[in-house]
Amino acid sequence: MLRKGLMIGAFLCVLSLVFLGTVRYLVGRLILDPALGEPWTTLLFGAFLFLAVTPLLQAAAERFTPPRVSRLVAWPANLFLGFAFYLLIGLLATDAALLVVGAAFEGDPGLTLTRSRALAVLSFALVAGFTGMSSALAPPRLARHEIRLRRWPRALDGFRIVQISDIHIGSMLGAPFARSIVTRVNALEPDLIAVTGDLVDGPVAHLASEVAPFADLRAAHGVFFVTGNHDYYSGAGSWVEHVRHLGMRPLRNERVTITQGEAHFELAGVDDHRGNLFGSGEGEDVPRALHGRHPRDAVVLLAHDPSTFPAAVEADVDLQLSGHTHGGQIWPFNVLVRAAVGFVSGHYRRGDAQLLVGHGTGYWGPPMRLRAPAEILEVVLRPTTTEMD
Repeated sequence: MLRKGLMIGAFLCVLSLVFLGTVRYLVGRLILDPALGEPWTTLLFGAFLFLAVTPLLQAAAERFTPPRVSRLVAWPANLFLGFAFYLLIGLLATDAALLVVGAAFEGDPGLTLTRSRALAVLSFALVAGFTGMSSALAPPRLARHEIRLRRWPRALDGFRIVQISDIHIGSMLGAPFARSIVTRVNALEPDLIAVTGDLVDGPVAHLASEVAPFADLRAAHGVFFVTGNHDYYSGAGSWVEHVRHLGMRPLRNERVTITQGEAHFELAGVDDHRGNLFGSGEGEDVPRALHGRHPRDAVVLLAHDPSTFPAAVEADVDLQLSGHTHGGQIWPFNVLVRAAVGFVSGHYRRGDAQLLVGHGTGYWGPPMRLRAPAEILEVVLRPTTTEMD
């Protein structure tokens, strides 16, 4: 545990240095280099530094205060992070362009060009940020996928699983959002509901009333839940017990048999693999989840992180349902997600095993989604022509 603690501490130190370096870069390029004069330089410098501190205040507020208080800090903090991301993208792109121009013409860009560049980057960040906000604050779209599985029983042709994931109830999204999701999911009259992790951002003591609407989720074969990394950050043990009281069945490296008439399939679920940072016996364990399954039975695996898929392929799983990536959430972040995880969104296949990765139903951090709208997934399962009865 000491080694894990040191690794987490080192990561936080590096993250803090990167954040401070980014703030210094943004202030230099947007406020100091354009030489706006007084009092504008001092006012803008002070305002920017104040906003840069709000993410730290948010972290403390979410831990020690209820959502009605932490929201007062969370909204400016996350809006700052979102717009700062696009300011950074714009400045890096224009710095690269100016470097090429400077090398070609061996000239100083001059104050006029510096100010014009700052105005152009600010305009780009505002357009991208507000476009992303309009998408994130819109209701999640319904994404319907029809998937054929080799071992799927003919008697269960058309079986429908509705998946919601990455809801992130906390200081940004609360009970009204949860209630709207429940209404839309129940209207689909699904056979089964899968909640694939990152339900919350915060402790049970602060968010119990915010997640209360999820107790009204209804499906013929039940509502099932697996942990995500943010559920672990928020206290997975207490949240697992709480979702039981909401009527959800947690699947923690285990499986259940879903039966309809004489037909059946296996539904398995694993903890998020980051759970191994929180103590022995925690985290993903695909072999344990599938122990004792019959090789002729179809298996649907619920796993928050799509990086579980190679283990699912090895274990001969038919279909894995995942979230975690948010589809990248804020373009061009999807490029980094693809490099880190390999599976960003949509349908993937490895032999007979298939993976479906949703964009998530809420959002995390900045209330922005650009080219990755939030989703409620409706998965319709059908047998292939070579299906085994």
